[in-house]
This record gives sequence, structure tokens and C-alpha cells, in this order.
Amino acid sequence: MRRCATSGGREAPIAVPGSRTRLLLSACALLLSSSLPAAGLAPETPSGDLVRLDAARSEVGFRVKVMWLLGVRGHFGRIDGSVRTDPFRNQLRVDARIDVANVRMGSRSYEDWVKSEEFFDAQAHPQITFTSEPFPRARLRAGGDLPGELTVRGIRQPVRFDLLPSSCERPAFDCPIRVNGEIRRSMFGMGSHRGTLADKVELDFAVYAVPPERGTTAPPTPG
Repeated sequence: MRRCATSGGREAPIAVPGSRTRLLLSACALLLSSSLPAAGLAPETPSGDLVRLDAARSEVGFRVKVMWLLGVRGHFGRIDGSVRTDPFRNQLRVDARIDVANVRMGSRSYEDWVKSEEFFDAQAHPQITFTSEPFPRARLRAGGDLPGELTVRGIRQPVRFDLLPSSCERPAFDCPIRVNGEIRRSMFGMGSHRGTLADKVELDFAVYAVPPERGTTAPPTPG
């Protein structure tokens, strides 16, 4: 019988058949991981738990060029979803749902147009969904690629967005996680008005998470 120490100074017995040192090290690593708070987005949630996105503070905007010159902007109604944490691998995974039915723009005619069958087809497909691939937690601070799958008008396509470097110590709590990207209308069945409307649609996300409901303060995200 061998023992390994946890972060609180306690020793936990580990049964190791023979001299399988690798198994002992793996067991110790798991015990240490479970006894330490996971730094970053969700410092107090266990492995596989979910952190909810803060729909009240988060927003997603879009921009498309008309006549190849004029950029028309809009904002979706709301974004909600969750972030799944994995402290053992130090990774995160985002699942987001974006409301298309309540899009806001500069005029009612534009709003009706982008919600029509020619564009987002909000009546048949009231939500856009995005699921990221697992990515390192440290990327919240440093920035980098954010690959995943985007579903628009019921059509799912692989995408790769840009996760911008954070401007604060606790991204998602004290400042938004900012993501930029672009899609092609033609990839999602939006082929109308090609002569007057650009194929490229720019997206920008500013996402907050709901802080943990605990008495302790979340530690800074590692850089």
C-alpha cells in the first residue's frame, strides 16, 4: 500500500499492485486535481459541470454590406447557453443558442427582411446554434482560434472564429469574452440578392457568464 498527499496535506492510500508506478502517479494526479479549485472561467465547479451564459449582459451582433459599400448592422435578440468545464484536461467547451426571431436593426423594414426566408428565415429556424470544440482554458486570457460548428437555417457547417485576448483578470465575469468571425451566406442556403448584397456576414460576440453562487471569490484566469 502506497500513499500520495492531497493539496490539504492529507494522505490518501493508493493500492498499487506490484511496482506499477505509472498507476500511482495517475491516481495521485486525479486526487490533486479534484482537491484543487479549477482556475479560470468556472473555478468552483466540478468536472463536467456547466456554467450558464449570462443572457442579460451578453450580446451578438452582425454586419453585412449592401451594394458592396454600405455596412448594415444588427443585433440578435439574446444569447444563452452554457460552458462545460473540464478541470482535469483544463479545457472548456461552449454551447450557445442565439435568438433570431427578435433581431434588432436600424429600421423595421431591415428587421423584417433579415428575418424573412431570404435571409435567416426566423419563422422556420428561430435560433442559431454554436458548439465549440474543446479548447484550453488559458486561451480565454491569451486569445486564439475558436473552432466549432455553427447551425444557421438548419444547416450545420464547421467554422473557425477568433477569440480575442482578455482585457481583465476574470474574463466572462468582470469583462466579456469577445469573439469575432465571419460566415458566407451561400454556405447556409442564403443565395438571394447576390448582385447587391455581400456573401460575407461578419459576427461579433460579447459574452458573459453567471458567476458561481458561492461565498468565495473566483481566482484570476491563468494567462
